[in-house]
Amino acid sequence: MIRAIRTRTAHAAGVAPATPTGGAHQKWRGRGCGLFLSLTLGHGAIASADSNLVDVPSGQKIQFTEVLVDDALGETWIRFRFLAPQIGRNAGDIGYDVSAPDMDHLCEAFALPYLARHGLDAVRVVISLSDEKIEFGVSDPAVTQFFEAYRPEDARCIWEEF
Repeated sequence: MIRAIRTRTAHAAGVAPATPTGGAHQKWRGRGCGLFLSLTLGHGAIASADSNLVDVPSGQKIQFTEVLVDDALGETWIRFRFLAPQIGRNAGDIGYDVSAPDMDHLCEAFALPYLARHGLDAVRVVISLSDEKIEFGVSDPAVTQFFEAYRPEDARCIWEEF
């Protein structure tokens, strides 16, 4: 489901913009740095339409939850949110190192076909995995989330460093 409000800024239940005024800023740089957060703030990819389960290379159970369309300073960013209950920071949890290739796969095998099917054009695609359901923009230090941003180009997802 695509959620957008009249101002064309994405909101989850109307509570928070997808990016703060002036854009999102991170103090960490580089792939993998700052992407494992304790939050304080298709092409046959779907295995089952009823459960929204999506196949990924690691085999972890990933569930598609929503799409947010965001006008970030005049550029369209489309955010694909997934529930990944096996990710986390504890021993035995699936870490960022295993989830990063899954996010790459989700961008190319899920997000790009979704954009094409719905006639959407984005400057950036953001893939996020969360271990628990949480409203977009709501703070919960117990929730873990991994995310990556990509530039869709020539039917490929080009990873974008924050």
